[in-house]
Amino acid sequence: MSKRYLFTSESVTEGHPDKVCDQISDTILDALLTLDPNSRVAAETVVNTGLTLVTGEITSQAHINFVELIRNKIAEIGYTNADNGFSANSCAVMLAIDEQSPDISQGVTAAQEQRHALSDDELDQIGAGDQGLMFGFACNETPELMPLPISLAHRIALRLSEVRKSGKLAYLRPDGKTQVSIAYEDGVPVAIDTILISTQHDEAIADITDNDAVQAKIKADLWDFVVQASFTDIKLKPTEKTRFIVNPTGKFVVGGPQGDAGLTGRKIIVDTYGGYSRHGGGAFSGKDPTKVDRSAAYAARYVAKNIVAAGLADKCEVQVSYAIGVARPVSVLIETFDTGKVDEDKLLEVVLKNFELRPAGIIQDLNLRGLPAERGGRFYQDVAAYGHFGRNDLDLPWERTDKVALLKAAFELATATA
Repeated sequence: MSKRYLFTSESVTEGHPDKVCDQISDTILDALLTLDPNSRVAAETVVNTGLTLVTGEITSQAHINFVELIRNKIAEIGYTNADNGFSANSCAVMLAIDEQSPDISQGVTAAQEQRHALSDDELDQIGAGDQGLMFGFACNETPELMPLPISLAHRIALRLSEVRKSGKLAYLRPDGKTQVSIAYEDGVPVAIDTILISTQHDEAIADITDNDAVQAKIKADLWDFVVQASFTDIKLKPTEKTRFIVNPTGKFVVGGPQGDAGLTGRKIIVDTYGGYSRHGGGAFSGKDPTKVDRSAAYAARYVAKNIVAAGLADKCEVQVSYAIGVARPVSVLIETFDTGKVDEDKLLEVVLKNFELRPAGIIQDLNLRGLPAERGGRFYQDVAAYGHFGRNDLDLPWERTDKVALLKAAFELATATA
């Protein structure tokens, strides 16, 4: 007898208060790494009505104008009208930043002094910046090898911002949330059950002041210009049975930091796999790549995605764990949920031989320190909204499938591109 169930994931737009904070923290990281790739950064941001506070620990040779940087990012997101209770030009910006504790940094300080390609022995000498566990995941439900619910939630959220910024739906404001429920049968997506969008908007739209008429127009516009555009390369489509819910409280005018306080690192499930895979608990934004919360999660996704892309499994979850000051992972686990096509013990052996999972090696192989400078001063801020994984709109090193041929060859499979 087949098993049928619903699974739901959500996303938020770049104007959501928590995502404003993530983007500010990663904008600071980008600026510091661009000028000093050895910067050590743990930047935390808080926003509320009329206030932006940045705190944390930063050790860097770079000198940047934090206030100007923060205001420019807020304006880019779309908060430029002081009448909304939060604006780039009028909000207070406060800084409370210390240097990193030497007790924390001593295990990885050697990496600061290395500017050449590190040897295998040198990689073994540079430990993790903290203990912890991280997960990476991939599955064959979408072209980007992500779970379908979070992929669609991200696509719809990103499209919300695109139509707002382009002027197509100029009455939208920056804050918004999306949610998608997918019907599964025996682990395979079979229907789009529910699409939910809550989006901030102007009080009146095109001289329409009646709230019911305003909401009706928003719903029609979102279906035509947001939802349908999000399914272009997805085989499964909404049908007449798909529930479409918009602004279920009736309206959404007060939002952003005026509506709710925001905090860096509070959307870790949105940032990863929408709850479809397990999560180690560590946030990403504002952390330089020596923090394994970030770099090892990227490396684990890189491993999982290449395994699925090589056809070795339909679903793959990779767990890694670390001890502070120790280079090699304490543990590595590969789980394929009974979808694996090869022996998992052999698969783990091949992964450990061919993927770099030591912190300094991850940074070196994926160029995690050099990417902001390489890309004109911005990189991490671009993954701080709409997910860190499955981003086909960005050339992310951990999303590449350049190990597919190697993995196939290890199991004597065809080397044609998956």
